[in-house]
Amino acid sequence: MSFNKNIIKTDKAPAAVGTYSQGVEYGGVYYFSGQIGINPQTGSMQESFEQQMDQILSNIDGLLESCNLSRSHILKTSIFVTDLGKFNIVNEAYIKYFEAPYPARSCVEVPRLPKDALVEIEVIAAKG
Repeated sequence: MSFNKNIIKTDKAPAAVGTYSQGVEYGGVYYFSGQIGINPQTGSMQESFEQQMDQILSNIDGLLESCNLSRSHILKTSIFVTDLGKFNIVNEAYIKYFEAPYPARSCVEVPRLPKDALVEIEVIAAKG
């Protein structure tokens, strides 16, 4: 089965660290791979949870910008944290990053993330 999908590739966010694309667009819906706190210019991981959150949100902005999208196009986020006790930091970052109405969201604790990141966020966005 073949269908028209567009692969998203940009230097405004970290390159994929495995066998996946930074994102895929299909039918006006954008599925972005999870972002961790890697600075795309230096390739280095931010240290603290707060710094990683800031870098991740900046990386998401880069992905969105590369597709002529903005934060308001985000429909859903999925957040993976290694310590659910940091949930309040996630909420504080959301208040700074998003305006109401907020996108749908899930947040789960996981034992480990790639590159020993403390948090990872993936987003789904759409033009419409």
